[in-house]
Amino acid sequence: MEKLLEGIVNFRRGDFESHRELFKGLKASQKPHTLFISCSDSRIDPNMITGTLPGELFIVRNIANIVPPYRMTTEYVATTSAIEYAVLALGVENIIICGHSNCGGCAACLHPEGKLEELPHTRKWLELIHPVRDRVLKEIPETEPEARAWMMEQGNVVEQLKHLITFPYIAAKMREGKLKISGWHYIIETGEVFIYDRDQGEFLLANG
Repeated sequence: MEKLLEGIVNFRRGDFESHRELFKGLKASQKPHTLFISCSDSRIDPNMITGTLPGELFIVRNIANIVPPYRMTTEYVATTSAIEYAVLALGVENIIICGHSNCGGCAACLHPEGKLEELPHTRKWLELIHPVRDRVLKEIPETEPEARAWMMEQGNVVEQLKHLITFPYIAAKMREGKLKISGWHYIIETGEVFIYDRDQGEFLLANG
C-alpha cells in the first residue's frame, strides 16, 4: 500500500502536470477511438503496449480476454454491457481482442478436470473457451506443451472475434464500414505483437 500511495503523489507531481491540458479536456467527456479487450493479467498494460494516452482506449479486462456470445438477459453482465456502451454510446471505431503469452486462464483450461475445483466462478467462466481447448487437445500432443499453449492463446483470440460478430449492432456497423475488429497476441517476454490476418488464417508479426 505504501508503494501505491507514493505512486499517486508522484503521478500528481509528474505525469499529471505534464498532461494538465489533456486531463482538463477530459473533464467533461470521453471520446475513445478503440475498445480494447484484454486479460486481467497484471503483466498487461494496454496503454503502454499501444502508446496511447488517457481518453483513447475504452478498456475491458477479464480472465482470458473472453467475450461471451451475444444474448439478451436480465443477469448482471459486465463484459457485455461494457461492449454495448463502448459501441452504442461512445461510438468507438475499433475493437481489439488482445490475448497474451503465458496466459493463466488459457493454461488452466488445459489442466486436468478438477484443477479449478476451489475456483468455481473461474471454472464456470472458462467454460466459454472449452471449444478451443477441445481442438487444441485433439490436434496437439501432450508432449508439446508450448505448442499447446501457443495454439490455445491464439485460438482463443480468434474464438472471441467470432463471438463479437454475434452482437447484432457490431455486425451491422461492420457491414456499414463504421467499425473494425482485430485480434492480437502479445508476447510478454519479447514485446512482440502478432495480429490475426483473416485472409491467411494466421497471426503475423506486426512490430518486428
